[in-house]
Amino acid sequence: MLSLCISATASNQGKTILTTALLWYFRESVQPFKIGPDFIDPQFHKIVCGTDSVNLDSFIMNEEQVKWLYDYYSNKQVNILEGVMGFYDGDNKGCSAYSISKLLNVPTILLLDGGGSYITISAVLKGLLEYKPDNTIKGIVLNNLSSKMHYELIKNQIEQDHPNIVVLGWIQKKLPALSNTHLGLDLKDLSKIEQISKEVLEHIDLEKLRRVRLPSHQQNQTQSQYPFPPIKKTDKKLAIVKDKNFSFLYHDNINFLKELFTKVVIVDSTKDEKIPSNTDIVYICGGYVETDKAYERVKNSNNFKNSLIEHSKTKAIYAECAGLLYLSKGVDEKNMSGILDIEFTLDKRFNRLGYYYNEQGIKGHAFHYTKPTDESLKKGFNILSKTPNGKGNVSSWTKDKVLGTYLHTMFRANYNLTIAS
Repeated sequence: MLSLCISATASNQGKTILTTALLWYFRESVQPFKIGPDFIDPQFHKIVCGTDSVNLDSFIMNEEQVKWLYDYYSNKQVNILEGVMGFYDGDNKGCSAYSISKLLNVPTILLLDGGGSYITISAVLKGLLEYKPDNTIKGIVLNNLSSKMHYELIKNQIEQDHPNIVVLGWIQKKLPALSNTHLGLDLKDLSKIEQISKEVLEHIDLEKLRRVRLPSHQQNQTQSQYPFPPIKKTDKKLAIVKDKNFSFLYHDNINFLKELFTKVVIVDSTKDEKIPSNTDIVYICGGYVETDKAYERVKNSNNFKNSLIEHSKTKAIYAECAGLLYLSKGVDEKNMSGILDIEFTLDKRFNRLGYYYNEQGIKGHAFHYTKPTDESLKKGFNILSKTPNGKGNVSSWTKDKVLGTYLHTMFRANYNLTIAS
């Protein structure tokens, strides 16, 4: 099996285009993974290769749980792990490309931006290699180069200074296919992805890349023991609200819920689908409902809204972030369901970003631009803080069996959440 982690020195250094190209190249036999809590990149991974991407997060889960998750989903010939930010970024929280690749013994291909430099690139690499000597960096791809001559200058210096590092090739700056394309979730033209991938891989030695390995004594050992609370199947029906608006759902979360509940159905609010009347619990995913475009898709979904309101009178709802907003009376002038007697406003700057602990010790991630009004803030509970039992603001609101929260987490590691009750 070929397993590779794709990382760089920072965000916006080329991880996405190289990961895209490799997922496209190995599309018939690849399992994508995303390091960290990101929801956007995994959706894009699936667009490129047709396989659901799995998040690996050693802040939300412990190391044994991450190992199990990786082994469980590693059932193809190739694993590609896309890193987060720079190689060591996030290590203070226990989750970085460095920490995950080391934990799983996966070699890292590091992108280095060679624009406007050559010898200094080798010095930068020296710093990365020596910062933590037990790192997994084994291969280099040089990005943002204008010519083969420029590449050879840097390649020769790296090979002279770092004989144990394999220089795999280079990516041309200002690729034609990227000049008028936004490489994001709206890029669903597979022919465009093919063109971009071919340009990215044109000067990369793929046969040499296939041979990148860690020493045999470092290879990962399969974890057979299930390191989570045992699953007790519940004879209940769960409806998951998942669509273009509510799309932030970790792949393992939906698999876990299918293992937990006797029946799981998907409801599309943007198509005005009703919550089935025999549903026991509704789970509304995070995503976007507060933006103009997202709100247009759901503001006239009266069948969906009315069925959700009816469900809330006697049955349970668990909602994350955008789901929380939809449970409220409204965000600024945008009317929502009104199930919870709270209101929100939309700011131009984010109000939370990063990893958080709640008062029950559940670890997760939050990223949102909305905030509750002063009156609504008083009705909330469950402070989110950057450290255990630290300072922060409330994150959750409840009424009867309805709970909405700003916190995203991984259910398999948090079996005692309301959604599992």
